[in-house]
Amino acid sequence: MADAALTSLLAEQSIRLDCAAEDRFDAVRQCGAALVDAGAVDQSYVDAMLERERTVSTFVGEGVAIPHGTLAGKESVKQDALVVLRFPEGVDWDGNPVSVCVGIAAAGGGHIALLSQLAEILLDPEKAEQLRNASSSDQVYALLTPDEDDED
Repeated sequence: MADAALTSLLAEQSIRLDCAAEDRFDAVRQCGAALVDAGAVDQSYVDAMLERERTVSTFVGEGVAIPHGTLAGKESVKQDALVVLRFPEGVDWDGNPVSVCVGIAAAGGGHIALLSQLAEILLDPEKAEQLRNASSSDQVYALLTPDEDDED
């Protein structure tokens, strides 16, 4: 799982670039719904995502949040998956502006590997800005594909 390319976990219909949310919990619900729509999780995983958000913010910086379920929610995961939702008007994430949410579902301990891979990409200010401004699923795929040139 740790070696899986992020893009292999992201279906084109799981990229939604024109979302709007009332607040961070609404945004988390929308990420959860996208994971349900992708067939990756049961509806109960959405509750685990909301529980995680109530416990600790999934805001990671650079206008990005990575909502995911609690450890208890892993039993609701049918297959590992990612969803990318862009909120052009932004969402107040407990005082931080967020315009991109990357929802993740992973069985077992896969969350840690996914979070690590995502953080490497999304905490790059340039790539995060490009993702915040992405207008096509092709752009999202390109941004989530690690550059071999970036390897040290």
